[in-house]
Amino acid sequence: MEYENIISKIKNKIFSPVYFLAGDEPFFIDKISKLIETSVLDESEKDFSQNVVYGNDVAIDEVIALAKEYPGFGQYRVVIVREAQHIREIEKSEYLKAYLKKPIESTILVFDYKYKKLDGRTEFAKLVKKNGVLFLSKAKRDYEIPDYIERALQLRGFRISMNTKMILAESLGTDLSKIENELDKLLLNIEKGAEITPELVEENIGISKDYNIFELQRALGKRDILRVNKIINYFAGNPKEFPAIWQIIMIFGYFRKIFHYHFIKDKSNQNKLAAEIGVSPYFIQEYRAAANIYDIRKTRDVFRLLREFDQKAKGVQSATMNDGELMKELAFKIMH
Repeated sequence: MEYENIISKIKNKIFSPVYFLAGDEPFFIDKISKLIETSVLDESEKDFSQNVVYGNDVAIDEVIALAKEYPGFGQYRVVIVREAQHIREIEKSEYLKAYLKKPIESTILVFDYKYKKLDGRTEFAKLVKKNGVLFLSKAKRDYEIPDYIERALQLRGFRISMNTKMILAESLGTDLSKIENELDKLLLNIEKGAEITPELVEENIGISKDYNIFELQRALGKRDILRVNKIINYFAGNPKEFPAIWQIIMIFGYFRKIFHYHFIKDKSNQNKLAAEIGVSPYFIQEYRAAANIYDIRKTRDVFRLLREFDQKAKGVQSATMNDGELMKELAFKIMH
């Protein structure tokens, strides 16, 4: 079942007897679990009808015993198992399988099974899906973040331009908790229905519309020496916010897409090409232009430079160089 569908049902008081929340992205697991914890029972009912236990401290038979108890007060008993991945061989437990075949309707049993994947084809997974909710929480890839940001803003009643969501995506990374916190901060003083612009992003969360990692990548791709130097000088004045190692990682990701572009045989379908390299079709022309400047040999040279300067940024043979000096030298060598 999809995340938004699960959230919607819980908010509308449509509950399942079992929720098994698994996967390598904890953000969605925490959101669903916390919503159940805070919205099913009133505060006065929780002391008598809600249990929160941890996988390191509890055996599966103890969890089932709690689940089989009837509510002390209220309509439901809620049992939440945090860090359920620490329960030994939970998927093979005959106790749990037997319970899943006939779960107690007055109990809502939640498993937070973080950082581990669950094979949806197993008997265990099929039992969960038959009588409860199986949610597989997948971590977002970097190329999925712009659309995630756009969707998150749409759900809040806002619009965003392509360029603005790319600035946010490249600056905030793939940590969904961080992204959500920054979006909340961004929208605090903006009227609902407005379009989020680079100016609003700069004003409310401090990501410069002109001096950000997305703009640095674009400038490098165009070999715009003046623009690159302006951005690197800005970054050099804010070394804590823009450390050299982070810049190198982001530049590597950009050139990896350019490298991938060179090896795609059919470049006629723009949408398919964009999906292959992991960017929006909106930016394909920029990557095409960058690939014309950086052919396969030059891109390999860039990777060699990035590896060399990654070591320097970590202190290898660069004791006297600060981050700003390192990045100026790296950018010069990439473009020359």
